[in-house]
Amino acid sequence: MRLLLTFRPLEDAHRDAVTKHTVQGLIYSHLWGTEYWRRHDEARFKFFTFSDIFPPGDFRAGEEKSLLISSPDGNFIEILHERLGEKEGLYLGGLKVELVRLKKFSLRPNGKFVTGSPVVVRSMNLERRGFFSFYHEKSLNHFITRITENALKKYRVFTGEEFELDGPIFDRIVPRVRKDGRIDVYTRVRMHGASFLIPGSTWKLLEKRITPTNRDFYAFLMDAGMGELNSLGFGFLNPIKKKGPSNGRGKGNKGPGEDPRRGSPSGLV
Repeated sequence: MRLLLTFRPLEDAHRDAVTKHTVQGLIYSHLWGTEYWRRHDEARFKFFTFSDIFPPGDFRAGEEKSLLISSPDGNFIEILHERLGEKEGLYLGGLKVELVRLKKFSLRPNGKFVTGSPVVVRSMNLERRGFFSFYHEKSLNHFITRITENALKKYRVFTGEEFELDGPIFDRIVPRVRKDGRIDVYTRVRMHGASFLIPGSTWKLLEKRITPTNRDFYAFLMDAGMGELNSLGFGFLNPIKKKGPSNGRGKGNKGPGEDPRRGSPSGLV
């Protein structure tokens, strides 16, 4: 289940004024007094994630921006919707914003996904206890193995059901490549009192044939997030909506939060 939150800043601010911790703090502050309010301190999967704020860029007074929050736990989204809906104004850190729109909805997996925030996985080097980057570790196999193991473990914990994939987690994956030819993107976060950069990767196509057997798994993955650090806003997935009839001219449909910069899936990794 998903929650689309659209807001309007009341003043100008640099894009770095709102960080992933800012958004995570907004979510947790509105869970106070509910069955979820202790989850931040629990050593367990949190089962929610959120997208990057879109459109990207600095905050301008009066210009709308949005973010998406998703969870396979429908009650989690219902509570957030109720709590946030009680407010006309919110604070994102020190930035005061006006709540413009709040919409909850559900999506079904259609076999094609795009990331709405970077995907993070643990490093191959267990002694480093850090996070994987394609530039330094150069192993697509490790990346695939880690997202697969992580997804299956989360699904089994959440549902209590055993599930096995009948093939690779995705049949085709296409990264978004930076102008310098690198795949890795870096996000600054604060953890355990320190500030540092976390490497991740964004993907303009993650493709899998959806069947009655695997549909629930991919619906779960789409709402729980892929990879590590989901509750810090990493690994958010959106389905890519199929284009409607265009007569050679139309642009098709875009869902809430779908990255307009995703481009066409022209490569294969």
